[in-house]
Amino acid sequence: MTVIIDFTPIREKTGPARLLDMVEGRSKQMLKQWLAGRPQAWLNGVEVVAMNGFTGFKTATAERLPDAAPVMDPFHVVRLAGDGLDRCRQRVQQDTTGHRGRTGDPLYRARWTLHTGADLLTDKHQTRLNAVFAAEEHVDVEATWGIYQRIVAAYREPNKQKGKQPMQAVINSVTAGVPAALTEIRRLGWTLKQRAADVLAFFDRPGTSNGPTETINGLEHLCGSALEFRNLTNYIARSLLESGGFRPRLHSQLR
Repeated sequence: MTVIIDFTPIREKTGPARLLDMVEGRSKQMLKQWLAGRPQAWLNGVEVVAMNGFTGFKTATAERLPDAAPVMDPFHVVRLAGDGLDRCRQRVQQDTTGHRGRTGDPLYRARWTLHTGADLLTDKHQTRLNAVFAAEEHVDVEATWGIYQRIVAAYREPNKQKGKQPMQAVINSVTAGVPAALTEIRRLGWTLKQRAADVLAFFDRPGTSNGPTETINGLEHLCGSALEFRNLTNYIARSLLESGGFRPRLHSQLR
């Protein structure tokens, strides 16, 4: 299922993001077909397309929306880095203990703390991380954690033009000269190298992300109340009702 969202209200600070459609499938061809069904005037009005790391979406928008600026959504960039951090932790856990994480294992205990932004760490969190990083065999985790934190910090910089510089520095550092042992960083570096322009484009267009947040929250609530929907069309219709911006109009008399 591909969710298509209008985040214009977020950028213009006029309201929450609005769900446009939910389309079965996840492919370049699917998105091209969906865009082909839109009026040309509507297509001409699209200035920015925020997306995840799937190259099929980028290709489809480049072909159908050549004048729109592609932006790789910060949520997905941070998620890529976070997934790499998790894989590194799990790899080192297996290499050093011979088993998956267990309750008493330092790396396993720190799994959530590793994802906490450095500026939000409590003294307890910092002590836990210091203990983990003190072990020489955990050096790969510390290195990968450092990259993750640099990415998070770049996005949290209030001045987005200032945030662009450290993000460029991160991309440079993970795309060349990374030791072969740091497989997770090398994998992240390959992706960031391919999508560097799209990642950096966010800093020139603040507000092109986090738009899906409120919409997705509404859909999560919907999942709890619409389990009886077995028909995809009905499910999409209910989703549009919940998150398409129609409720304020339908229930305006209740306000």
